[in-house]
Amino acid sequence: MKYDVIVVGGGMVGAATALALAEAGIQVAIVEQRLPAPFDPNSEPDLRVSSINLASEAWLSKLGAWQHLQQMRLCPYQRLQAFEHQHSVVSFDAKDIKHSHLGHIVENRLLQLACWQQFADKVSLYCPAQVSGLQQEASQAIVTLNSGEVLQAKLVIAADGANSQLRQLAGIGTHGWQYQQACLIVQVNTPYGQQDITWQQFTEQGPRAFLPLINNQASLVWYDKAAKVKQLAALSLAELQPLVQQAFPQQLGQIEVKQTGWFPLAKMQVNNYFEQRVVVVGDAAHTINPLAGQGVNLGFADAKLLTELIITAYNQAGDIAATELLANYQRKRRLANTIMMAAMDTFYLGFSQKIPLVRKLRQLAMKAASKSGELKNIVTRYAVGLS
Repeated sequence: MKYDVIVVGGGMVGAATALALAEAGIQVAIVEQRLPAPFDPNSEPDLRVSSINLASEAWLSKLGAWQHLQQMRLCPYQRLQAFEHQHSVVSFDAKDIKHSHLGHIVENRLLQLACWQQFADKVSLYCPAQVSGLQQEASQAIVTLNSGEVLQAKLVIAADGANSQLRQLAGIGTHGWQYQQACLIVQVNTPYGQQDITWQQFTEQGPRAFLPLINNQASLVWYDKAAKVKQLAALSLAELQPLVQQAFPQQLGQIEVKQTGWFPLAKMQVNNYFEQRVVVVGDAAHTINPLAGQGVNLGFADAKLLTELIITAYNQAGDIAATELLANYQRKRRLANTIMMAAMDTFYLGFSQKIPLVRKLRQLAMKAASKSGELKNIVTRYAVGLS
């Protein structure tokens, strides 16, 4: 079968990419290993959630996917706090930038499902399927599936995650490293109703984060040494509960642990964002320390720019895989992603230092930030994707 574009990977970023192109009348196929499970309103929230900023929300709304998500479940938050000690809290509030909210905490699977529900008959689905071979020619790329089916397209987009098989088949190398930390996710019931705030406490062992979910539920994120996190993840829920209670600040309240999961922290970016007629987006292009929850928003920013460039070229009857087009995408997104990676590494390294002078400078910086007024609003607008 012949298509204009094949998207390999139907997760959040891949599905949104395919949807954006299909809405513009471009012939798109999507290759994905498994169908997203249907929504069950009585189910517990998934462990894997993301903080979706205003820029991502606006784009997904334009594509029609956000409206499906609103019929399922999501949790808006109006305030964000960052602190090391309770006497040096930096607070960000949506009303300060004249918005109703700063973002939403969304279950990854439901966001993926919302995009799939918008596909209708606009996208050709190959699922369950995997890519087993890739051949690149002057005018097209040829993708072979594990079923033996052969697909052809002018451009193939790799959106199949950090361990992207398509990226490897295309010969696109990566650089990066494993952090010496891992991340424990703990889903809990809290003593409060649905909250409108997300907060992050910085400790020398790693951050502790609170993400509100619907009703009285929340997702806690505990960063620590990898060995420590593995030990915590092996405990029963009853054994883990008092340790969580002790590790998190008192404002959490008395919690009930419902389920847990963990993953190691790694930083990665591709050496090149494209190779001939294959281009990478999202986690296939970069992974970032999840300190500020910006990973999926960076992926959506990749997808938004790439699809805009492709649609413009398509409408002008140009080559949607032209080297100039893909180089333009690479130049802009590599710069933006590198800046965000550097910022997260600065936070990570700065708050992991135990040197007294560094600790004192941290405290002074937090106090200054809490009183910075308009500068703080500029940071807020940047974080939510408005500038």
